[in-house]
Amino acid sequence: MGGTCVIRGCVPKKMLVYGAHFAEDLEDALSFGWSVEGKSFDWVKLRDHVQSDITRLEGLYTQTLENHDVTVFKERARITGEHEITLESGRTVTAAHILIATGARPHVPMCEGSEHIITSNEAFHLDEVPRRVLILGGGYIANEFAGIFNQFGGKVTLANRSDTILRSYDEALRDRLLQISLTKGIEFLFNTRFEYIRRRDDGALDVKLDGHDERVFDVVMAATGRIANTEGLGLEEVGVELGERGEVKVDEYSKTNVDHIYAVGDVTDRVQLTPVAIREGHAFADTVFGKNGPVKVDHSCIPSAVFSHPPIAAVGMTEGEARNTLGNVKVYQADFRPMKHVVAGRSERGLYKMVVDAANDRVVGLHMIGPESPEIMQMAAVAVKAGLTKADFDATMAIHPTMAEELVLFK
Repeated sequence: MGGTCVIRGCVPKKMLVYGAHFAEDLEDALSFGWSVEGKSFDWVKLRDHVQSDITRLEGLYTQTLENHDVTVFKERARITGEHEITLESGRTVTAAHILIATGARPHVPMCEGSEHIITSNEAFHLDEVPRRVLILGGGYIANEFAGIFNQFGGKVTLANRSDTILRSYDEALRDRLLQISLTKGIEFLFNTRFEYIRRRDDGALDVKLDGHDERVFDVVMAATGRIANTEGLGLEEVGVELGERGEVKVDEYSKTNVDHIYAVGDVTDRVQLTPVAIREGHAFADTVFGKNGPVKVDHSCIPSAVFSHPPIAAVGMTEGEARNTLGNVKVYQADFRPMKHVVAGRSERGLYKMVVDAANDRVVGLHMIGPESPEIMQMAAVAVKAGLTKADFDATMAIHPTMAEELVLFK
């Protein structure tokens, strides 16, 4: 219970990110007067503690359902008729409405030896931190696990099919993360794909990437997108329309082309983010069972984050999107070393960027890379969603000294 996010996604991932940050924090502590003797890292201890907490969280989700008299069938189900599903045991259950919320799973690229590839699902259960790890992908999952394994002492190589990481984020942030990641020792290979993966007798993997010599890795991980879980649900048999990637096609109220069947979350492949799935579920409940008429979710201006090292956060249009859509825009930037990094002697710099519609002074995009950017962005996103102007930001008094004050000090 809890789905991808709670069991094998953003929750355990964030716990690993917290653990990884201590690698640099312990180094930086010396500059703040702390003595740290005999430091060491135990992956198994962290892994098992994270999984223990996941078990606790799943128990809470299960308890919530039980407390609200929800009947749970712990078996596979298939839609077999109008308003009807058949359980694996053969039992038939009927309902006025059917909601598909089966989520998505990691995509694994096919090549010789693809059975040796792990995904983020298996990464949480490794017996040890891989000494040499190859991650295929350029999105947020790839960059987050690259940072985690790197901070835990692994030699990380990130291989991408294109020449761009995090393509949906602003170019300035992408370039800054790439620069910082290279400085931290993460290797990037662009415009390449798997040719083959072959396991050696000692368990290591010989990997051949297009355009590169064969190399040896201990773990190969794919982070190349996620596929909607629609197979084996009987959707085609009852006429539910699916998209090119197997996703359930729905209207603005999350209803399929079959009147009584709805779908929310990653299985629709609209925006694969947990808060979006939750909001879609709320809207479905309000639409079908509420008293105030149908409710639809506004999928515009959704804030997001990448828990890389350092993290990225963004809301609204990138500079490129704003110029293409609005034409005349103003861009403000703050490029700075966080005070903590200055004291610690760390050269890593943060970058904040504000994109403004020149026609009306409205802030249409905010983009950040630096410590605690996701925490700062959550509140800043309220202002962008509300349509506030650059003048509104300017009129807000700064809290000093903070990194967030840069948002109200742009010149």
